[in-house]
Amino acid sequence: MKIGIDFGTSYSAAAAVIDGEVRTVRFGEERQFRTTVYFPEAVPDPDKFELDDAMEAEVDGLVRSARAEQSRNPGQARRSDIELRRDAVRAVRRQWLERQVREARASAASLQNAVYGEEAVEAYLAEGFGNLVQSPKSMLGYQLAPHVRQTIVGIAGYILEHIRLSASQQFGANVRAAVLGRPVQFRSSMGAAGGDQALEILREAAASAGFDQVDFLEEPVAAALGHHAGSAQRHRALVVDIGGGTSDVTLAEVGGAQAPRVLGSWGIARGGVDVDLALSLSRFMPLFGKGATRVPAHHFVEAATVHDVIRQRDFQRRDAYREVPEPFGPRLIALQDTGNTTRLSRAVEAAKIELSSHERNCAALDYIETGLTQDVLAPDLSAAAEGFLGFLTELLGEVAAQIGEPPQVVFLTGGMSRAPYVRAAAQRCFPDAQLVAGDPSLGVVSGLAFAALDANKDSAAALGVS
Repeated sequence: MKIGIDFGTSYSAAAAVIDGEVRTVRFGEERQFRTTVYFPEAVPDPDKFELDDAMEAEVDGLVRSARAEQSRNPGQARRSDIELRRDAVRAVRRQWLERQVREARASAASLQNAVYGEEAVEAYLAEGFGNLVQSPKSMLGYQLAPHVRQTIVGIAGYILEHIRLSASQQFGANVRAAVLGRPVQFRSSMGAAGGDQALEILREAAASAGFDQVDFLEEPVAAALGHHAGSAQRHRALVVDIGGGTSDVTLAEVGGAQAPRVLGSWGIARGGVDVDLALSLSRFMPLFGKGATRVPAHHFVEAATVHDVIRQRDFQRRDAYREVPEPFGPRLIALQDTGNTTRLSRAVEAAKIELSSHERNCAALDYIETGLTQDVLAPDLSAAAEGFLGFLTELLGEVAAQIGEPPQVVFLTGGMSRAPYVRAAAQRCFPDAQLVAGDPSLGVVSGLAFAALDANKDSAAALGVS
């Protein structure tokens, strides 16, 4: 059986078309779950590496072998004993990390100990130890040290295995194949190479999760396929899919008896997490001394970027706030306590959501300081969203300039499509188009489910399933 999987930055979902109907996979009572996993066992920490007697013996053996190799090849450049030992220690450390990852996977990845979604966040906050990984998708396209890459592959594999087993149990079939959604452009520090790396990681993770076959389809194209399935009349639609990490656009001819035809796709690596970060830095981090102390600005970015495990680790290990004047120093130290950056991130996200339909949000921060609160107003959200809206408006403007004939419909999907300022931006760019609000959570996964249908092979191939 083949299913569609929307592996999202913020939320993930899965579905299949059965007897002509899209059936979403249930995760508990929900049709999607937060892309978060909690391991009671901590993910291996490379900083805990120490040579024991056995590893010292391994290092000595590698050094002796390297010396012997140099003796057999006198024409090669000679390397000092210090250089040979340094390389030997690196090799032993790499083997140690690989063993640690295998052992962690054996203990936690039976899925008996791992917890997913909102329950993962609650378990982490309740237990106060272990490892919480949020939004691993946002890290796939970045330069990763080998051991970090291996850890990310493992975490993505846990999540995909959770989806596969949930689908198999619900549908009563052995799910071994999937069409996996992908953004037009991954968040990346390496350009196009970052996108290639992201797909490689997802393929490895899917294989480790028990999938024998995985195809990829751009997420806005999948949303176009879902919109096509529900449209009786042929029309020219611009699908705008705005999620947590990326914003993607596809122009397609959809509806009616003909197969959908994709005319072009565009994307930027910007999304809801950028609004969260801007709101956190502008309205919450001043409570911790941003702009009022000499604490470097990047410390506050580290604290606010909860989906980046490296930045989170750097912030939590800093011993630099005891000399920061009150009340900021004690608050920063409290923010370093296990789970508190996650609590703050949830408060920021809740404020963003509430302020999309209300004028005021009051966040309680008792876990930082008794009685501490922060009021956030609708204009604060508007100001925080300005940077993201600038990128989105520029993207939509480029699309409008390239496509010539305007679309008849602008179809909005993705979690951020709920935001009124996003809808207003789309309407400003395409004033004559009918604005259609698709399902913000399931618009993409429905199309992926149709793409997974064997009967739709020709249609899916035309749309770019690869």
